[in-house]
Amino acid sequence: MKKDKQKAMDRQKEKAEKQNQDKKQVNEKTEEQKPTTEERIAALEKELADEKDKYVRLYAEFINFQNRTKREKRELIETASEEVIKALLPVVDDFERALTEMKKAGENEWAKGVQLIYDKLMKTLRDEGLQEIPVQKGDDFNPDLHEAVAQIPGDEKQKGKIHDVIEKGYKLGDKIIRYPKVVTVQ
Repeated sequence: MKKDKQKAMDRQKEKAEKQNQDKKQVNEKTEEQKPTTEERIAALEKELADEKDKYVRLYAEFINFQNRTKREKRELIETASEEVIKALLPVVDDFERALTEMKKAGENEWAKGVQLIYDKLMKTLRDEGLQEIPVQKGDDFNPDLHEAVAQIPGDEKQKGKIHDVIEKGYKLGDKIIRYPKVVTVQ
């Protein structure tokens, strides 16, 4: 029995020694694998740079979104009245024709009253951003700015020029909402 106890104790000693050796090996390996302070600093700096880059990109994206939203809102506000103003343009044309006819007929008092109303309407429309596109007889025809409704024959000098303005054109801000209708010389 003493021998068995002795063997058991020897086995326990061997087992304990083996565990100690294993622990030493593990400690040695982990010490070898532990990064140095410089390596840890470099890794943290890289991580910080990555996070800063993500932040800068996200911030730039947000600024672009803000600017795009502001631009869309401004455009919406500028053109919100476009449909109403387009609907009023035939009324403006009628006012102009009425004034022309009243002045021809010599009805000065009525013409003055109609002129006052017309001026007030045009001031209100100008305040909303409406601008007349200036076109005169003899100007060069520009298909980007004018709508040719007819052509008449003419001499070589007048070719490509505007002969007559049928209907005025208007723009709202920078957008043309009605092109001037003109007769050109062929």
